This record gives sequence, structure tokens and C-alpha cells, in this order.
Amino acid sequence: MEQILKEIRIQYVDPQINQVIKNNSAKTGHPFKICYSQNEELFFQLPCKMIVPSLPIHHEVTKNKPEAAYIKALFPFMNNIIAMMPEVFEELVYFFDPEENLKPCFFKLYKIEDQQYLYLLRLDLLFRPQYANIVEYGDNDNTHTFESDKLFLEANFIPLEKVNVVNNKVSSFIIKQMISETWVGERGRGYFLQGIWIDDELSKFFSKLFLPTGKRTYPYYPFLCKYKTLCQNVIHFSTKGRREILPYLHRALKFLTPILPRIEKELKNQSFSEDLDIFKTLKQNVPQYWDKVWQNLTLTPYLNEQDMKEFLVSA
Repeated sequence: MEQILKEIRIQYVDPQINQVIKNNSAKTGHPFKICYSQNEELFFQLPCKMIVPSLPIHHEVTKNKPEAAYIKALFPFMNNIIAMMPEVFEELVYFFDPEENLKPCFFKLYKIEDQQYLYLLRLDLLFRPQYANIVEYGDNDNTHTFESDKLFLEANFIPLEKVNVVNNKVSSFIIKQMISETWVGERGRGYFLQGIWIDDELSKFFSKLFLPTGKRTYPYYPFLCKYKTLCQNVIHFSTKGRREILPYLHRALKFLTPILPRIEKELKNQSFSEDLDIFKTLKQNVPQYWDKVWQNLTLTPYLNEQDMKEFLVSA
């Protein structure tokens, strides 16, 4: 059974990369597009190709600090990316995650009333053959050096229960988990045994509840069931954009918190449908202003150079 992350630790922040973020904070970057792949992965379509360096594949999770060679390889890449899109990284802090060293992480803490929220941005530097060209082959210990004009990532607002501070520095974030269990069982046998989770069903329920009736936003869902809580799926990456959309999560939490156990119970027994009685009842009670929140949001499908389906996000 999958272990759900409860605590996000900040064990190493790199002064060089964080200084680059500060140095570029007032600068104007290059235009880029926000898209989804046919595999429902979010990415930036860049105006030019970037070189992603070869990075160590393995890292001992007990070592909080990355190897010097890792930072030496990562720094020039981050220097270029931050200069290309400074608004995406403005006010954020880079930190190293020893459990996923191919996903550079950035965070910022927000607060509305008494509730604290973590904005967590993770870049994904995994090599994807359909989207990249190999510049130099890697090996069993190091990734390929590759060229691509697509930067994959994920960005979420996460409600917090507590922020731990040691020596006046943030050491970890404790996630406010409001959903008891999203694992509901297994299916198949032997090598074909698969776990069954209802995270996707809950994400559809939460998102469809607040989207205007009939609004199609696939593969983007504004609210996600993640880390056993309600998170906001971010597609507004500037400082101003983040501040403007966070209150939507705060309002959604107030609306949903009292009834989350009922929703969870319903979806453990059946898949999500807009015809569910509980959904129809709640939909009637959703305040009218939600119809205007995503009225300008559109996802336009198109075929890329390899005739693979992608989606352009406009908001």
C-alpha cells in the first residue's frame, strides 16, 4: 500500500540558486505557453530549446545535502531557466529533495486568516524520448544530457497544519490531511495485482463541483485530492497570479471541510458521476460567484510535431 506524504522537509537550500532568483526578480522574461501532454502532464512550451544537464540518478535519501557535482551541473541550467521566466520563480526558495533529486523544488509560504498554505513547485528533469533529443548519452549512474523545448513541472497549493522552525529557519511543513484514506483495495492477481485509489475520483468531484456546469477543462482539474487533502492545481505562475487564485482554495476548503467524510464514503462505493445525489445536492448550494472564476479558462487540443495530442491552456 502506498505511503502518503505527511511532512515536507526543507533540509538543504542552495544559496547560489536562490541568489539567482533574487537577482532576476525585477526582470522581464521570454514568452512561453502553458500546455498539457496527452499523458495529462503539465509543461511549459519554451520559445527555444534548453540543454538539460546530466545528473546523478541515485542519491542516498539519508544524505540531506546534494553532492557538489550535482549542484555544479544543476546551477547553469537553473541560471538559464530563471532568466528565461523570472516571474515563475519570483519570491520562491529553492530546496533539494533527497528522495527525488531529478525534481528541483521551490516553495513559498502563504497565509489567509489563520490558515497557512504551502506553494510547492517541482520541475521534472526526467528524460522523455518523445519530447527530447539526446546530446550526450548517460549510463547506469547518470542521466542523459538532452535538448528539449518542453519543461515539465507540477505546482500546487497545499493546506498546512503546522510549520516547523529550527534556528529561525523553516525545517518542515506538516500537511493538513483531511481525508482519512484514499486506498480502497486491490484488483487482479499475481504480477497483475494493482492497488485501487480514489484520488482521481475525488479530484473530479471537487473540481466539477466548483466549475460552471458544462465547462470542460480536461486534463486540468483546478482542485486535486493529493496528500490526503484538498490541493489547488496551479496554472497561474506569477506572483500576482498565485496571490489571486489562492483565495479560491481557501473558500473551497471552508465549503467542503464539513462534508468531506460523506463525499469520501460515497466515492469508495462508486465512481464519480455528476448524477450522484450527493453531488447534485451540493452543486445546488455552491455560491453563484464560482461560475465566473474559470469562465475564461479554455484548453484547446492540438497535434504536435509527432502528431501527439496536446492541450494549450488559456486563462
